[in-house]
Amino acid sequence: MPTTETVPAAYRHAVVPHLLVDDADAALAFYQRAFGAEPRFRLDGDQGEVMHAELTVAGAVMMLGDARGALRSPAALGSTPVILHVYVPDVDTLTARATAAGAELLEGPADQFHGDRTAMLRDPFGHLWIFLTHLEDLTPEQIAERLAEADGTAGATG
Repeated sequence: MPTTETVPAAYRHAVVPHLLVDDADAALAFYQRAFGAEPRFRLDGDQGEVMHAELTVAGAVMMLGDARGALRSPAALGSTPVILHVYVPDVDTLTARATAAGAELLEGPADQFHGDRTAMLRDPFGHLWIFLTHLEDLTPEQIAERLAEADGTAGATG
């Protein structure tokens, strides 16, 4: 029986998010505590703001900086239209670590119809995160069938 990868190859290298926050110093410290982020690079502006920083979360690269001018943070906007998905080896452990560090738990870890175990969190800076651990490889047809079963529409006719 083949071993299922906990982080699927298709999602290891994806679009690089650039998060804007109102206090990048605090955000960098939070992401290190909560998500085990590792700093890669930091460039400070002459006013002490973080112009640009790079870090990794579970090996995925992300960028971060202080919001300024036309660049607004989720807090300034009152919400965010973006959810960040990151595959990790153990979503339960990461969720416990993140909530202990101050992340708001929106949906606790649970196995999903699509073959992943997921949890949804909001960080103190207003960004939404879904962390996933891949449990099994499924075809699109199997995923659709499981969704129909979960919705109670399996075998229903129109």
